[in-house]
Amino acid sequence: MAVAEEADKFGLDRVGARPSLGDYLRQTWERREFIYELAKARVQKQNQQNRLGMIWVVLKPTLNALMYGVIFGVLQGDKKGPDFPVFVVIGVFLFEFFTSSMNGGAKSITGNQALVQSLSFPRLSLPIAQITQNLLTLMPMVAVMFIYAMILGTTPKWSWFGIIPLIALFTVFNIGIALVCARITVHVRDFTQILPLVTRMLFYTSGVLFSVDRILNHWPWLVTVFDYHPLYQTLQLARAMIMNNAEYNAMAWLVVTAWSLIVLIVGLIFFWKAEERYGRAN
Repeated sequence: MAVAEEADKFGLDRVGARPSLGDYLRQTWERREFIYELAKARVQKQNQQNRLGMIWVVLKPTLNALMYGVIFGVLQGDKKGPDFPVFVVIGVFLFEFFTSSMNGGAKSITGNQALVQSLSFPRLSLPIAQITQNLLTLMPMVAVMFIYAMILGTTPKWSWFGIIPLIALFTVFNIGIALVCARITVHVRDFTQILPLVTRMLFYTSGVLFSVDRILNHWPWLVTVFDYHPLYQTLQLARAMIMNNAEYNAMAWLVVTAWSLIVLIVGLIFFWKAEERYGRAN
């Protein structure tokens, strides 16, 4: 009798074998406290390593928004539109969440090899912990973002609470991206060297610093492409809910929701398929 048949006879499973997707998700959910505590500990450690601590969480995107706002405000001239400072603050702060999720997710497995090789647990826990860490970091950033908006003349309104479901969808989208990047990095370690170029390209092509309708109005077909751009539509929804007199496109919710669910499902299956390979010596 073959070894596999003998194992099945007595209900034995192979060590490190990949569970079904349902069991995999259930096992990950059972470790939700571990995921949260790991994310919280990393946030605390990160702040303790800097003299200014938590201040850097908002200081870094603030300086980026100031620098890009001045440079691109001058370059765009009359095309930058009204309330441009608020426009840039919202774009830079929220895009920072995406960037940290993609870069951190890519290193979530390869950067924790000792943990992966020494303990048995769903490896999905590590990318989820990374996104949880980024989400904890985002919370004070969002609060400061609203403060900046009021300082720059934006009137508080009830639509500001719409940022909560939007961030929830954006988090789902970022989880999917992190899972895809995590597995790719396991197979191709040099992928982390390419990511800064990818994030920079996305930064300049996702409407973080410009309004597509104003800059690309001579290319209607290209404007139509941006109607289905997940990052651009996420930023546009946030701006519509926060800024004064900003246009609101209800279809953007459908676009962002569809992208978030599709990317999450694809990323989850893509990551789960390689569960047995994580932690092996390459």
